[in-house]
This record gives sequence, C-alpha cells and structure tokens, in this order.
Amino acid sequence: MKTTVRIALLLVVVLSWVCTPKTTEKTTSTVETVETPPETPAEPPKEEANLSPCPKFDDAPNPDLALENYVLYRDFMRTREWLQAWDYWQKVYAEAPAADGRRNTVFFDGIRLHEYFMSQESDSLEREKHIDAILALYDEMIQCYPEGGMAVGLKAFDLYYKYPHRADKEEIYQLFKQSIDTDSLEAQDFVINPFASLLVELFGEGKVSMEEAQHYVRLINRVLEHALANCEGEACQRWSIVEEYTPVRFEYFETVKGFYDCEYYKEKYLPEYRENPENCDVIREVYSRMKFGDCPLEDPQFQELIRQGNELCVEKGPAELAYECLKNADYDCAITEFEKAAAKEEDRDKKAHYTLLIAKIYHAHLRQFSKARQYALKAAEIKPNWGEPYLLIGRLYASSGPLCGPGRGWDSQIVTWPAIDMWEKAKRLDPSVAAEANKWIARYSKFMPSIEDIFQRGLKEGERFFVPCWIQEWTTIRAAR
Repeated sequence: MKTTVRIALLLVVVLSWVCTPKTTEKTTSTVETVETPPETPAEPPKEEANLSPCPKFDDAPNPDLALENYVLYRDFMRTREWLQAWDYWQKVYAEAPAADGRRNTVFFDGIRLHEYFMSQESDSLEREKHIDAILALYDEMIQCYPEGGMAVGLKAFDLYYKYPHRADKEEIYQLFKQSIDTDSLEAQDFVINPFASLLVELFGEGKVSMEEAQHYVRLINRVLEHALANCEGEACQRWSIVEEYTPVRFEYFETVKGFYDCEYYKEKYLPEYRENPENCDVIREVYSRMKFGDCPLEDPQFQELIRQGNELCVEKGPAELAYECLKNADYDCAITEFEKAAAKEEDRDKKAHYTLLIAKIYHAHLRQFSKARQYALKAAEIKPNWGEPYLLIGRLYASSGPLCGPGRGWDSQIVTWPAIDMWEKAKRLDPSVAAEANKWIARYSKFMPSIEDIFQRGLKEGERFFVPCWIQEWTTIRAAR
C-alpha cells in the first residue's frame, strides 16, 4: 500500500509534464509541415477499475525501482540524452509498459526513441528494423489501451505520413476508420484530415461505397462542429486546421450525383445568389446546383431563381443549348455545346466568354483544375488584355492547398505565390478587375509562408521557386505580412 501511495505521489509530479500535449510540430517525413499529434499523447486518466490490463508499476518485482527508472529515462529524454534514456526505458518497458495503467506514455516514448535512432541511421535495413519496432509498439499500445481510438489513430497517422510503404491505402483507411468509430464525436483531431483524403481517394477508385462515404462525411462534419463548439486553447488551433482542409476536400462529392441532397446545395449556394440577384452567371450557377441536388421545381426558392433567370438571363443564339444543358446540370453536354458555340462565334468577346464558361464548369462542377486552367488560358488568348481568366486561375491555385498539402503548412501555403502572381497579372492587363484582384490578394497574402519557414528551408525572399503538384509554375518567394 505504501508503495502504491509513493508511486501515485511521484506520478503527480512526473506526469504533469509528461502528458502535457505539445502544439503543432513539424515532422521530418516525406510530407513536410503536416500537423502532428501531441508529442506525447496520452489517454484521458482512467478510473481505478478501468486500468490497463498490461503490466504496471505495481506489477514490477520492485515497483519503486521501476518508477525510478521511469523518472530517469524521462529526464534524459527531456535533455535529449537519447542513449541514456534508452537504457532506462528498456528496463521500464520490460517490467511496466503500461506505467500506472492510465497512460500510454511508455509505448509512445519508445516510438520516439526508435524514431530518433532511425534518423541517425544510414543503413536502410537498420531503418526498417526500427520501423518494425515502432509498428509493434503501436500494436501493443492498442492491446493495452483498447477503449479509446488514440493508439490506432496514431498508428494510422504514422503509416500515412511516415511509412506509407508499409501498408496500402485500404489498410490505413481501415485503421483511421476504427479510430473514428471508437471515439465517435470525440474523434482525435489529427486523424480527420488524412482520413478525409483517403475517403475521397478510395471513393473515386470505387473502393468505398456511396453509403459508407455519406455516413463518414456526415459523421466528420458532426465531429468538427462538436469540436469547434467545445474546444479550448491550443485544441482550437488544431481543429481550425481540420476546418480549413476537410470541408474543402469533401467538396469533391459535389460532383457525385445523389451524394448531397437539395438542402445542402440551398444552404451553401443560395447566399451567393442573395448577394448577386441580378448576376446571370450566379443565377445559372445556383440554379444548376439546385437542379443537380434534385430540388423540387415547386420549391419557392427554386421558383424565385427560375423567375429571375427568365426575366434577366434568357439566351438566344448559338449558345442557347449550352446554357440549357448547364441549367439542367448536364455538364458534359454544356461543355460540348459551349465549344460548338465558341467555334461558330465570330464576336471575339462572346467567343472568349463561352470558353471561360467551360473553364468555370471544369472548376466548379467537375473539380478538374488542370482542364479549368487550360480553357481559362484559351479564353485569355482569344481576348488579350482580359483579366477574368487570370482571376479564375488565381482562384484555382489558391484553392489547391488541400490538394497539394495537408491544408496548412508549407506544401499548402506555397500555392498562394502563383495565385497572387495571377491576380497581379489580371489587374496589370485589365484595370477593370483591379478591385476584384486586390480583394483576393489581400485575402491570401496572410496565408503565405512565414519568414521563419522560408529561412528554415535555406531560402530567401525574392528568389525564384518552382511550385509542384498540378500547378507546375515558377514563382517568387514572399513571406506573409
């Protein structure tokens, strides 16, 4: 009994810093600047009756010595004396891997130690041995802390970002799914973005059903809403990263007939019409969205759109069928007919306008960004000194953060540079779009990488830089102001 009391008292002191979550920390994996889990995540403290079934301090031959070794290795890790920490960690792991039975600290510290030694290792076979050990520690952690989704989520996270060669996408997806199913509304923030990416990717490959994708989109949206309403302090920063990425990633499903219902499209797109009730492009866009969402024609808001469109936006001539196809959400037909109309049209302004409409369909409705840029550039060739095509290309680039990175961080932020290049070009060529271009520039300038991030990569402001992903553009390095 006295031993248990001494252990409890020491843990009050030790675990006060052991289990303090760290803020976002950059990984050194192939995916840079991903938002990581806390450096030493821990399950919420368990009640005495729900302690881990795995060996604890009280189960060690000498509980006081086991706790002393625990304190020593943690001190050495704090001062980054890895070899000394390793010696004492091994002793604790052998006798009391579950520590006090409430936290996964020993397992996670073992993973950190293996990651450090792997970073110092040049032999690929030796590195693989460390990965073997890391994955084994995750499996044991899952067994020792089966109630929550933290441990399985951590394993999935590392497989996704650090060791993708050790599991296929479907396996990683299933691990993330297990973590989310276990925690439900209390799902871990760090699992959401990679899970969303895999959900979209595997659905597109036909490996996830419509019903399953709809279920998890609804669940993740509820998780995000719950988290943002209840988070505190640094947790809110972490959830804001999810908010910036996952809803944008889920916009892919707007291209899937029947995925979202009428109410989704009304809630998202009608406000745009309210702001621009006489803009025919907006009227057609919102009508098309509601049509795609199978909104009933007798819906009063749909009726209002129809009346406004009939009054202001009736199109006659070579593009009449194209507009009809667009209204009816038949986007392939609309593209084909706008191409025919553009080919027949002799008026340069109309030809360019039809071509830019094709670009907008590829962007907004089909989410094919390369095709959208291709037609925007065609429109710019047809009508030189027109800023609209470059405004669109800038928006394509700026919205590519979730496609080219994790939604925040270097890979997602560098897309702002070519985006701003396009907006600068738009207003330079066409003063009539300067106000619109300046609005986008002001909005996205704050999302450029920080001067610290630029410096850490050995780069300098003003240097040339090639942005990869689908963008494939040279640009100029600039820091957020």
